Amino acid sequence: MSAPRVEAVFAALGDPTRRQLLDELSRDGPKTATELAGGYPISRQAVVKHLNALATAGLLVGERRGRDVRYRVVATGLGDAAAWLTEVGDRWDRRLTALQRHLDPADEQI
Repeated sequence: MSAPRVEAVFAALGDPTRRQLLDELSRDGPKTATELAGGYPISRQAVVKHLNALATAGLLVGERRGRDVRYRVVATGLGDAAAWLTEVGDRWDRRLTALQRHLDPADEQI
């Protein structure tokens, strides 16, 4: 798992507009920046910047069709970040279980 990739995903998802864009594209399928911009209180150029940040993080890919670029979600884009979250969660679960055993050793005898 690549630390810079995980960091890029979390940085990209740290912005609520980017999360909304990713959610919309995952729900509705590929769209252009122009199609997306109508639903946000920001300019088309700002939408493009957000889409580029998501693409740089590996969460979207832009596919040129004539003059338009259609953005679609990369199915595996969240994989590294999800694996990292699972790994950290498992580590904390083990630590909490060890702490619980330490605090109440009688539970081990049951």
